[in-house]
Amino acid sequence: MSSEIAIRLSGVGKAYRMYDRPEDRFKQMLLGRFGVRYGREHWAVQDVDLEIPKGSTIGVLGRNGAGKSTLLQLVCGMLEPTRGTVEIKGRAAALIELGAGFNPEFTGRENVRLAASVLGLGSSEIEERLPAILEFAAIGEFIDQPVKLYSSGMYARLAFAVAAHVDAELLIVDEILSVGDAAFNQKCMRFVRKFKENGTLLFVSHDTAAITALCDEAIWLDRGVIRERGPAREVCHNYLAAISREGDQRKEFQTGGQRKEIALLPIPEKTIRKTIPMASLPEINRLGDCVTNPSVRIDDVMLLDEAGSQKTVCEGGDLVALQIGCDVLAPADDVHFAFEVRDRLGQLLFSDDTTLIENVPKAPIPGRRFRVRFRFEMPHLQPGDYAVSVYAFRLNEQTISIEDKRLDACFIRIDRTLSFGLVGTKLRSVQFRSVHSEVAA
Repeated sequence: MSSEIAIRLSGVGKAYRMYDRPEDRFKQMLLGRFGVRYGREHWAVQDVDLEIPKGSTIGVLGRNGAGKSTLLQLVCGMLEPTRGTVEIKGRAAALIELGAGFNPEFTGRENVRLAASVLGLGSSEIEERLPAILEFAAIGEFIDQPVKLYSSGMYARLAFAVAAHVDAELLIVDEILSVGDAAFNQKCMRFVRKFKENGTLLFVSHDTAAITALCDEAIWLDRGVIRERGPAREVCHNYLAAISREGDQRKEFQTGGQRKEIALLPIPEKTIRKTIPMASLPEINRLGDCVTNPSVRIDDVMLLDEAGSQKTVCEGGDLVALQIGCDVLAPADDVHFAFEVRDRLGQLLFSDDTTLIENVPKAPIPGRRFRVRFRFEMPHLQPGDYAVSVYAFRLNEQTISIEDKRLDACFIRIDRTLSFGLVGTKLRSVQFRSVHSEVAA
């Protein structure tokens, strides 16, 4: 993390006028220039002082109406602060709302050019990157249709595709990924994790699991003020503990009043958990592109049941086999295979490979087909969609070279579970035993 500041907010506040009657709004338009005031002020953000260093990853969480989206719109310049100053260093790409910055009458292609030019790209740069943007969005022939015809998921695809290809130094994301399908979410999460290595990320979500998975730090916003800032896991824990204590209070959505300090319930010391740093292991999907002349090419990937039939819906405890079909292009005696399963946030849940297996059979001669099957018992996972990626690779002393890979090669749907938590355990037995204690003489 750099010592240089990417975002600096000094005494920033944003107020809106709230009116009880429509005629008061009209009177304010006519007489406001003379100092007459109708209605009342609502401060969505109040006196925020915030510095975010370059290269940091910050999550913003809070209840509905806490001012999260307003704060992000102030940061990216969509709103002017009522008071205070906002300083941004570097190019910022914002994914604030579905379709924000898009002209509904323009086609997707025209909106890509418009959005990229607003973010500072020249005409030649836009045309050079246009194929990659369209490939990332993957909305087919709809790219030449007016965006007013798009679904929410198509909006998200187009907006994220532009943001991913403008070389932004700051990425601002506000819940937009919740509308994407499983395959698109995995693609976006890979981009976000790669962007974190060199860029600054400001991520807003109600999903504390997403914040703890993606962010190093978190900011807890409460009724327009920063209630807490610190390690993501610690702040998320305190936020959830406060919700349990305070409940769903109507006063969260009060609209009137003057700018003032808000009395917040204290955070008990006993609720604060210390975060334990964990060693990060190298992930095979971060090794880069495949070799130029691979010896095998992965053709198909599917999950099979015990009878060998294709399977897409599973339950914890099911015996399954992950089959990888390959075309052998060159001698491939030393090629190994691996798979990994990730959740909707791109978090690695479990994986395996053939490097520790003895007597691995040799691949057939070039020009033939080759299949690898991993048989295992499906872990007890929470209901949802899980992405399976597979790899063919060689081990060269201390390095790994990827022969071929298929990211999100197939998806597994877990429909129900008998356990609680991200991953459950299989209960083998329960014992009840009556123990008669002996009283010592």
